[in-house]
Amino acid sequence: MSKDNFKVINIRVTFKNIPIHKIEKFSFKDVAAACETFKKIPGISECVIVQTASRVEIFTVNSFESDEAPDVRRDEGKGLVLNKIKETWVSLTDLEQYDIDHFDQILEVYFNTDVYLHLLRLASGLDSIVVGNETILGELKTSIASAKQAKTSGKILNRLFDSSIRIATRIRETTEISKGVVSIGDIAVKIAEENAGLDAKKHVLILGTGETAAMVAKSLKKKGYPFDVSSMLVERATGFSKILGGKPISFQEVISGFNKFDIIFVATTADYFVISYDKIRIVMESKKSGTMILDISDPRSVDENVSSLPGIKLMFRDQITEMEERNIKEKEEKILAVEKLISKEIAIIEATIKLLGPEPQVSEVFASVDALRKKELEKALQKLGEMDEEKIKIIDELTKTVVESIVSIPAKKA
Repeated sequence: MSKDNFKVINIRVTFKNIPIHKIEKFSFKDVAAACETFKKIPGISECVIVQTASRVEIFTVNSFESDEAPDVRRDEGKGLVLNKIKETWVSLTDLEQYDIDHFDQILEVYFNTDVYLHLLRLASGLDSIVVGNETILGELKTSIASAKQAKTSGKILNRLFDSSIRIATRIRETTEISKGVVSIGDIAVKIAEENAGLDAKKHVLILGTGETAAMVAKSLKKKGYPFDVSSMLVERATGFSKILGGKPISFQEVISGFNKFDIIFVATTADYFVISYDKIRIVMESKKSGTMILDISDPRSVDENVSSLPGIKLMFRDQITEMEERNIKEKEEKILAVEKLISKEIAIIEATIKLLGPEPQVSEVFASVDALRKKELEKALQKLGEMDEEKIKIIDELTKTVVESIVSIPAKKA
């Protein structure tokens, strides 16, 4: 049994477990109020919620100082706390009965070191839909800033998030993991630009609401290109559009108005042809200009015979994989570099968090050393003279890292 008198828990729903369009069901309308509610659960002393288009994550600190708080170091106590968190989550959202019944299959739950590792990977860009995406770093900063303002976070989660963000920023700069971020969506959009003159005036459709469709939507949105989005169920398209943009339309509208679209990105997970020759043959006879269809589904969702219709240019995912594979190969080298740096930093984060726990005298030493660091840093900056904000920030981050590394050594040996 751990000697610590607290446990950090991360419980989450992400794009890895459910389709993007369903994430909204698990999200909170008022994140600050939700944090306050979770904090009222016996034993939970801190709470931070990270809520984005592709994830809803709850971070809590569970202390064991309260007699009424279940001891999550024991299996029975752990179960009680998690059940209470799940019950509270359900009460704060508009989940349907199916989602409630399958909640355990959707959720991911981690404790302590695994939480620190996940947060550092997330901040470094390894757990995003598009590896290296910088957006999540800003979202993490916003999440912890909001929690601090609402006073739902405390010394443990504040230190965990601040350290993870600082270290991840340095890792991103060192490895350039965020440089030239390219996804299958970026590649598909680029091909449409080069081969079909994709611009803001073109009538564009995304057919599908999964992970690949989300990548295309992000790329289109980033470039300011309007688009429609459709799925076999219009509810899915509506949920997708609320999160990632686009105008939702029914699949029936797509088929009957197929001739209206200039560029169509097909990104479904169907195991049959969603677009077949017979479905669109008649309506395409009246098409006056060309239509480009990029089927980036796996397996294919468009019947190859469609390409025989006048004016249709059809491309499949395997025809653009050369660009994708080249990007993946380059990215894999950077991913390995990021993971190597993370493995070196995780022990420092773990030791730093441990110092904030059951030994107040050590925690006080940590605070005293940091106060001394700030004092000496101020003296040094005065001696160095005028300096821009960026250089001051670099020196400040360096001194924080050195102090954390040194102070954490005794805890790592213990």
